[in-house]
Amino acid sequence: MTSASASDGAFAGRIYNQICFACGDANGHGLHMRFERDGENAVRCVYVPKPEDQGFPGVVHGGIVAALLDESMAWAMWAWDRALGVTAKMETRYRRSATLDGPLTVRARVESVRGRRIEARAHIEDAQGATIAEATAVFMRFTPEEEQRVSIAIGRGEPSVEG
Repeated sequence: MTSASASDGAFAGRIYNQICFACGDANGHGLHMRFERDGENAVRCVYVPKPEDQGFPGVVHGGIVAALLDESMAWAMWAWDRALGVTAKMETRYRRSATLDGPLTVRARVESVRGRRIEARAHIEDAQGATIAEATAVFMRFTPEEEQRVSIAIGRGEPSVEG
């Protein structure tokens, strides 16, 4: 399993011009996550929690933590092979509360691929390096036709030109 080239434009700013709750610039209520490569088949995001992200006072809502993990694994698929798909199953382990008082570092990587089934792993650390949460997930990659359609719709791809 090899990743796409680090200079292939996979993380160009234009691909964030979409409505996605986790990474889209066009979503005023979203998380506005930004990713970079973090080794082979892997990504990294530094996320600074906002007051709107809290459940209990001063604590990031568990659903936001899950969204950070899920989105990072989806971006790891994109970094690996520009793969797009949907989460089929995700298992999350919350180890401690994420607070609003510092940045969270989210890391994810593709672990294995079998046909359209992609397995990924992610974890979140606080500013002191303590693990906040970790997750594993199975994603189902779209068919090539659906992947191309979705990629174009969200600004990650170009329409194919047929002669």
